[in-house]
Parts: sequence; structure tokens; C-alpha cells
Amino acid sequence: MKNLVICASLLVGLAGGAYAQKKSQYIPEIHGTIRGKYEYQFEENKGRFQVRNARFSLSGKVAPIVSYKAEIDLSDEGSIKMLDAYARITPLKTFDITIGQMRVPFTIDAHRSPHQQYFANRSFIAKQVGNVRDVGATLAYTWEIGIPVRLETGIFNGSGLTNQKDFWTNRINYSAKAHLQLPQGFNLVGSVQKISPENVSIQMYDIGAYYHAGRWHIEAEYLRKHYAQGAFKQVNAFDGFVCYDQPLPKVFQKISFLGRFDCMSDHSNGKAGENGLLVIDDAARKRLTVGTTLSLAKPFVADLRINYENYFYGKDAVVAVSEKDKIVVELMVRF
Repeated sequence: MKNLVICASLLVGLAGGAYAQKKSQYIPEIHGTIRGKYEYQFEENKGRFQVRNARFSLSGKVAPIVSYKAEIDLSDEGSIKMLDAYARITPLKTFDITIGQMRVPFTIDAHRSPHQQYFANRSFIAKQVGNVRDVGATLAYTWEIGIPVRLETGIFNGSGLTNQKDFWTNRINYSAKAHLQLPQGFNLVGSVQKISPENVSIQMYDIGAYYHAGRWHIEAEYLRKHYAQGAFKQVNAFDGFVCYDQPLPKVFQKISFLGRFDCMSDHSNGKAGENGLLVIDDAARKRLTVGTTLSLAKPFVADLRINYENYFYGKDAVVAVSEKDKIVVELMVRF
């Protein structure tokens, strides 16, 4: 009888443990990113403190193949924005279907979350030219053809994040992205996207490659933006950078030395001015950025980023106040 009681107790314990383990699989995960920075502009002889991001996200599963994510930024340059809000079905390890609000699958650098960025400020491709979030549905599939290949494709409203309720369209906005993981740390990424802000169709093409192995990360990316019916001259943008990591014995885990060159031609978001013509939202520019990142914990968990940015403009360019030569000191914390 005693042995029977012991066996029964063990079975109950195992069943309870299995239930607890199964239940724990559906406990939501909470993550956040806080980025506080100080910038000093030499031409203006002025500085400012800024909370660039205060992001919080909730993600998890409601079933073995059904997951979700909701992310909000309480301080995206001082504004509150709902960023991600989607549900995902993963019937196979290599295949998933996503519907909701999300980052459109396009480019390399624009797809990085704030805690994954190498520099304090994003490249022109990530901030001005190729930065698109929208509402729609995507399919993603990964397969082996001697090397891992991931293909993502989707269709979207073209309404952006805030104009969904009364937005109806017969235009198809789409995006497709292919990622090839080559041997020895090399990667090749190509993507294409069509958007339709207001009544202008814009086609974008992006090709990039990066090498990530050991202490090195080397990356280059080119984007071309074409406006239908000659509504605006074509836009070209480039981003290239190098990062080298040096481990440290105390206090900081490592120090990274970084250098970047990026540039863009005159750019329009596709919105017309009072005369009906597309206006230049961002003047053509070139920029050199050098800096260091001191990592207090694992990479992209607690980083102190120190950057110097040197801008180059044409003679008659209209320059935004925040897009001038400056030094940036930023503390990024990810939890």
C-alpha cells in the first residue's frame, strides 16, 4: 500500500510538472528598449538631451503554432506610436503566415530594432529612404539549397500606421525579400517594394551584403527609388560601415570601433505640395560617422555609444536643424 501511495504521488508530481511546463510556454514575454542621448551641434553651438526610444513589447504563444506580438513606443522622438501588432501562424518550422501591423520586409538596416543598431543614429536608408511600416499580411519560408535561403513576401494597405479605419484601396502594395546565408559568415540580401503614398506609385529596389564573423562586421547596402511617370527624379542611397570588436577584461565587456559612410540624393516621401508637384523632404547629403561603443553587458543589451557625424551638402541645400555636424552620446538599455 505504501509503495502504491509513493507511485501515485510520483505520477501526480510528474503530471503537475508537465502541466506547469506546458503552461509556462504560454506566459507572455515582456521586453523593452530605452535610449537616452545627448547631442551637441558645432554649427549651432547648441546641445540637447533626448529620449529617442522608450519601447515596450509583449510577445508569446496562445497555441503551439500560434504566436503574437504587440509593441508600442512611448517616446519615438517625443511621440507615442503603436509599432507592431500582429498574429502569426507557424504550421511548419520553416514556414509562417503573419497578419497585422509590422515592419515591411525590405532592406537590411531598416529592419534593425533600436537595440540592434550599430550607431546612435540610423543610416539614411533606414531613416529616410527605406523606412516603411504598414498593415498587411506576409508569408515567409526557409529552405536549404546547399545554403539556407529565407524568402519573405507580403501585401499591404499602403495606409501607414494611423490611417486604417476608413482606408479602402484597389492598389496593391507589396514587398519581397530574399536572404542567402553564404559560407564563412557572408550574407546576401535583396529586396523589392512598391508603395503608393497619395496618388504616386513608387518602386524601390535594394541589394546588400554583409560579413559577420569573429570580431568583424562589414556591411554595404544600395537602394534605388523610382517614381512613376517621372513625378520625381530617381533617388539613390548607399550605406556602408565597418565594426571591429575588442574584448575588455573589466567593467566593460568589449569596445567596438566603428566607421560609416552613407549618402542619398534629393528625396521625396511622395506627398505633393500646394502646386501639386512632389516636394523635396530630404536634401541630398553625404555623411561620415566615426565612433566607439562600450558594451556593459552582452552585445545589444547595455551599450554606451559615442559618435561623431560630419555632413556634406550642396551649396543651395535646405538643411534641417537636426541634420548637421554633431557629436552624439547615447546610452541604450535592452531588457
